[in-house]
Amino acid sequence: MTVRSRERTRSPSRPATWLRERDPDLAATRRAGRTALVMPALFALCSEVFHSSTMAGFAAFGSFSMLLLVDFSGPMVERLRAQAGLAVAWAMLICLGTLVAPVTWLAVVTTLLAGFAVLFSGVVSSVLAGSATALLLGFVLPVTTPVPLSQLPERLAGAGLAAAAALPAVCLLWPRPVADPLSAPAARVCRATAAHLRADASGLGGQGSAADPEQRRAAAGRTADASADLRRAFDTTPYRPTGLSTTSRAVVRLVDELTWLSTILADEPAYTDEPPPCDPAARTARLAAAGILDRAADLLTDMNRDVGPLRSAMKELRATMKGMEKSSTVRLPAGRPADGSAAETYGFIATLDLSFRAQELGFAVLQIAGNVELAATAWQRHWHDRLLGRAPVTLTEPLTSARERAAAHLGLRSVWLRNSLRGAVGLGVAVLLADLTGVQHSFWVLLGTLSVLRSNALNTGQNALRAVLGTVLGSVIGAGLLQLIGHHGTVLWFLLPVAVLVAGIAPAVISFTAGQAAFTVTLVVLFNIGQNPDWHIVLLRVQDIALGCAVSILVALFFWPRGATAAVHEALAEAYDDSARYLADAVDYALGRCTAAVPVSEPVQPNRQAAAAARRLDDAFRTYLAERGAKPATLADMTTLVTGVAALRLAADAVVSLWRDCGPVQQTAGRTEAHRAVLGAASQVTEWYRGLAASLGRDAPVPDPLRLQPESAARLVDSVRSDLVDGRGRATATAVRIIWTGDHIDVARRLQPGLAQAAQESTPR
Repeated sequence: MTVRSRERTRSPSRPATWLRERDPDLAATRRAGRTALVMPALFALCSEVFHSSTMAGFAAFGSFSMLLLVDFSGPMVERLRAQAGLAVAWAMLICLGTLVAPVTWLAVVTTLLAGFAVLFSGVVSSVLAGSATALLLGFVLPVTTPVPLSQLPERLAGAGLAAAAALPAVCLLWPRPVADPLSAPAARVCRATAAHLRADASGLGGQGSAADPEQRRAAAGRTADASADLRRAFDTTPYRPTGLSTTSRAVVRLVDELTWLSTILADEPAYTDEPPPCDPAARTARLAAAGILDRAADLLTDMNRDVGPLRSAMKELRATMKGMEKSSTVRLPAGRPADGSAAETYGFIATLDLSFRAQELGFAVLQIAGNVELAATAWQRHWHDRLLGRAPVTLTEPLTSARERAAAHLGLRSVWLRNSLRGAVGLGVAVLLADLTGVQHSFWVLLGTLSVLRSNALNTGQNALRAVLGTVLGSVIGAGLLQLIGHHGTVLWFLLPVAVLVAGIAPAVISFTAGQAAFTVTLVVLFNIGQNPDWHIVLLRVQDIALGCAVSILVALFFWPRGATAAVHEALAEAYDDSARYLADAVDYALGRCTAAVPVSEPVQPNRQAAAAARRLDDAFRTYLAERGAKPATLADMTTLVTGVAALRLAADAVVSLWRDCGPVQQTAGRTEAHRAVLGAASQVTEWYRGLAASLGRDAPVPDPLRLQPESAARLVDSVRSDLVDGRGRATATAVRIIWTGDHIDVARRLQPGLAQAAQESTPR
């Protein structure tokens, strides 16, 4: 076969390859193709059969909104439920917009309130966040086109036809594959981590051949890469990729937990010589954890699998960890030290190091497995249980979860709140200007406002230029088409589905400007069907879009004067401060459990505050990633700081879990000395993180990382040897927990050098 013939053989696949490279899974292409079939058909039905231009307009824009601007995920019953909810919301917004449109001040005030409600509700779930533009379009259309109330039934009829067509369309016309955006990358992390744990366990002795250091390093690299891919999939979406369903809420928790697990593994010492003596239970716990992660990956890949094997593996790991806690008391040398050197002190504590790391890994894996089990159990519910939202276990109810998420953003530090305020004010000002200027088709002004509202003033300006440029190009192309068509308006019917198809694909595979141009051409064709094509009117739409862009820039200057970089630093400072407070309260709780005299309760409120701050940080970080242009900090440094928050908060979770099930014991003076040692270490570590928070808020320099404290460790060791022993002079489980609590604190300390360096690089001085 000649080279030319081979090229001819391959050439037909080039457009498909090019499209798949720019549109993974052909998501945008599916939406565009579906809309290109339904939207022209509904427009033709309403305009040519029912002879109602009002119905035709709302049917066209309704189908455009419900099929192109949204693409719900999950099981088909959940998608249909979301589509039905969108249709009901559209009907309500049409009624509201039609009622208030004739009175300017009422239309402006209602736009402010409705715009804020729609935009802010996106913080609750990805379903609402992904529907924001579609919902706003349902309000923009009626509020910018005042008509008598007698036309409201026709508007609702057009939107109802769009909804009626959208429901079967999403089921039958190239339906989206049933997959959670986080499940596949989370499964890859689980499998890579399982292989990593087995490689590490093989190096700790026992039966079987040990993996060489090169194999262990390769396994560690694969774990780090998979974890980075998962974090990227989570962070690079414009909103938190989770819905209110039980499965979605469970899966999204895996991101922090798997990131934390990867951090634990990366922090483990790499033994070049013979590793220290290891409790056999520590090796068994690693292998049991690896088995759990493989079963969790199987469930994440196919939620319909049997959950029984995962539950059995979790039970086995819990038993292993319980036995390891008991066996560790035997290994702990409770005899008097040979000398008082620092080496002897840390050698004493290192006796439990491998057991502690196995306990830390086991806790993290059980957390992960619990969420995977919950996600799979929720997925496998009967359809009517899923439809009614009946949770399989005692997880936070959807309404409670929604309230918690919304409450976490009720503060001016919240990026989402400021975005919602800016968007609402921008739309309100656009409605006012459109009414005052009396422009024809005034909803174009609001479309321009919606198109360019982004993260900050600079970025809004860039998007405004692209929006105007796209509108100009689209108007010129549309005017040229109308000039060529002349009085043969029937040709526009054939152009409409092509224009819709291109408008749906262009933003994803070409650029924002191309998408704006294609959308403009679609509107040009739509507005001229059934009329004498007039290319002069088309060019006037440029001034309307430009007016909307100017509104966006003006509002952005007031509501986002500092940009996304400053916002992410503020969110980091708040998250580190709240997480440090949670760690301090967790240590207080842990040591309080050692005494019968002072009963303590779990630090639930600090935990919730730290989790809320972490959610606000997620949103700020996404805005930072979406911001175009040069950034003062590298992505690696900023990611290090963001993941450090999760590690600090989950370390506090581990401390609470360590002491939750233990019974109280009698307090002695010596044990108080052990408490003082642990509390002193915790105080120093948490104060350092508060100093880091202050530096990220630009109020103080980045503190130097803490060094090891031999005197504090020696005091703890002496207390353990003299007081935390039973009647026969043997170490107790309380002694082991005390030392492991100190180890959890030390984990937070060991994070400090990397965080300090990232903070110095990311904070401009």
